[in-house]
This record gives sequence, structure tokens and C-alpha cells, in this order.
Amino acid sequence: MACETESIVQRLLLSYAEVGGINHLDGTNLPSKHAVPAICEALLELLFPGFFDREPLTAACVAPRTQAVFTSLLQQLSLEVSRSLQCHTAPGSATVRDPKAIVCGFLNLLPEVRALLLTDVQAAYEGDPAARSYEEIILSYPCIEAISIQRLAHLLYAEEVPLLPRMMTEWTHARTGIDIHPGAQIGSYFFIDHGTGVVIGETCVIGHHVKLYHGVTLGAKSFAKDEVGSIIKGIKRHPDVEDYVTIYPNATILGGDTVIGERTTVGANAFISKTVPPHSLIAPGEQEHKILDKRRKPVPAAAM
Repeated sequence: MACETESIVQRLLLSYAEVGGINHLDGTNLPSKHAVPAICEALLELLFPGFFDREPLTAACVAPRTQAVFTSLLQQLSLEVSRSLQCHTAPGSATVRDPKAIVCGFLNLLPEVRALLLTDVQAAYEGDPAARSYEEIILSYPCIEAISIQRLAHLLYAEEVPLLPRMMTEWTHARTGIDIHPGAQIGSYFFIDHGTGVVIGETCVIGHHVKLYHGVTLGAKSFAKDEVGSIIKGIKRHPDVEDYVTIYPNATILGGDTVIGERTTVGANAFISKTVPPHSLIAPGEQEHKILDKRRKPVPAAAM
């Protein structure tokens, strides 16, 4: 069957005119989805020198390499922050913030982020008996990459940079299966064991020394709506998790007024939508299972 190129193109152009909402024409440049991976990879290289580089990094060349990566990142990130800010600025407005100043302030915090990430690596090493070294954790544990990028994206989120922080965390979400919104506030010594399927919502506040397993959801219980039925945005929707809490696989914890008290252990598959006091143990009831011998064929009911 011949491909009627001209007809298809014309129909697409007609669709652009008729179907609005998913076009972005004659507006400011959007932040580039293609630039985000390079930005995230450069940031990881600066945070973990020698781990994310393509070539071995020696002590003798760490200074020039760091300078080169930093200079390139400053330029690229400033461009994407500028595009992000312009998207949410009214046409003709003169109040656009200086993107380079935002990026310089952000990059100035990288040493503090490194100190925080060291606690996350330590938490993984101390919390997983299978971990043999820090090198193994940094190179192979998906939580380190997800937490690192989220901590960075959170800094841009706090500066009210639109679009880009979420694009950064979705990049690691696609790579690791760990979905942490850039708005979530996360304390030190944070560890996600295995990681796949974890969801942490925008307004979560997580304390220090918290450990999650795969499949944990810290989500919203319901969505408040205004008088015309539209969802109200910007309100507290997700739970708080206090210090020294452990949450086992596939537990679901919902609600902006839900607090998991300090030193609580939440068992696997638990469903929680109200506050739990400190030092609690949430142990879902035992489920009875039938154990059958596969070698024995079931007797038909008519023969009994």
C-alpha cells in the first residue's frame, strides 16, 4: 500500500489547528527532554567523582576534569532553567528571574548535597547485609541514583523552577522504577532497598534514618475539589514519616494528615490511612494458604 505522504501531513496540520492543548507553537522554547539526561549525568559525575565518568579518573586530573564538567554544566543548566522560567512568565512581563543566579546558587550547594548522600550510602551499607562495599552500592543500587537526582531536583523545586525538576526525577523514574516527586522533603540516612515500584508524593515529609522496601506507596488519600469540581492543587496530600521508621514491601500509606510515628515498623502489604503512634508495629494478619500435592489429581465431585 502506497503511503500518501501529502495527505497524511495535511491531516496532521489540520489536527494541529483543531486539537489544542497538546501543541506548543509560537511560544517560548520549552526545556529540552534531550538535555535532561546529559544534565543529570553531569551532576552525578560531580557528586561521585570516579564513579560515573566514562574514563578512569586519577587524582592528578580530577581538578581539570571537574572544572570542565562544571563549566559545561553551568552553561547547559542555565539555558534549561531559563527556558523553564520563560514558560511560566506572562508575555511581556519584565519580572523573569536571572537563571544564572539560580543555577549558581544551586551549584553552590553541591558540597552539602554530597555530605547528605554519604549518609544515604552509609544507610544502604548498614541496612543491607548483601552489600559488600560502598563501591557496589554507588555503582549498582538504583536508590542511590534516584535519591541523588531527587535531592538535586528538590533544590530547584524549592526555588520555584517549573518543569525541569520534575523532568529530572522522571528521568531516574524511567531508569530505576523509583518515583520520587521533587517536592518531597527527605532527611538524612535514607535507604530504599530493591526500590522498584516505590512512589513518594509531592508533599511527603520523610525524617532521618528511614528505610523503605520495594512497592511502598506514600500517596494521597483523596483530592479536595473547589466549587466547580476542579482539584485543588498545592495543599498537603501525602503522609509524613518520622525518624527511624521501616516500611516493608508493598505497604500503602495515604493521606496528608497521616503521620507514621518515629521508630515504627510497618509490615508488608499494610494499608494505612490514619496516624500511627510512635514505636508501633503494624503487622497485617496471617493469611491461610492451602498446600496441595501436585502429584495427586483432584477427585471429581460426581465420583464422591
